[in-house]
Amino acid sequence: MAVESSVVEALSTRHSEYALTETSDLSNQEVVDLIKDVTLQVPSSFNGQSQRVVVLFGDASKKLWDITLKALRGVVPEDQPFESTEQKMAAFAAGQGTVLFFDNSEVTNGFAEKFAAYAENFPTWAQQANGMLQLSVWTALSEAGLGGSLQHYNPLIDLAVADEFDIPDTWRLLAQMPFGGVSTRAQAKEKQPIDERVKVIGL
Repeated sequence: MAVESSVVEALSTRHSEYALTETSDLSNQEVVDLIKDVTLQVPSSFNGQSQRVVVLFGDASKKLWDITLKALRGVVPEDQPFESTEQKMAAFAAGQGTVLFFDNSEVTNGFAEKFAAYAENFPTWAQQANGMLQLSVWTALSEAGLGGSLQHYNPLIDLAVADEFDIPDTWRLLAQMPFGGVSTRAQAKEKQPIDERVKVIGL
């Protein structure tokens, strides 16, 4: 018999939601408090805590997706359709806000210098720690009734984002998560057979 788990239940409700609305079940401050609580609890290698988060609301969030749209215009050939990209950016901007995930490279590089034997591993471990934070924030928002999706327009937008939002030079952008209320829930995606993905030895 399967073990009941609130963690598994919460994970099962998290999907990539794109039909976002500006209003949700949480106030902006409640969102911030939730993200702070999650960030405090997510582990990191050597307890380095190099994960950094910026939460954008209102015009600041919309500005992010304006920046992204402008950057994409600069790399998409003029003879290629751009309407779907415009619609996607507008959908992200329509949400309650956006979470930006960073790694503080000063912290990560500092640990690499301090523990030279593991130096080449610290960038990977920092990515893993940030991935845990991203999933945890995403799941917590979902459990609270909000929707979101994980986007990766870095490094294309890195310099413009750093300039617009006064981001420290040592913070490296890793992901963007637009979030908000959900007008139309996404369908669950097909899962591969779990026995093809989990190998058990010695049971």
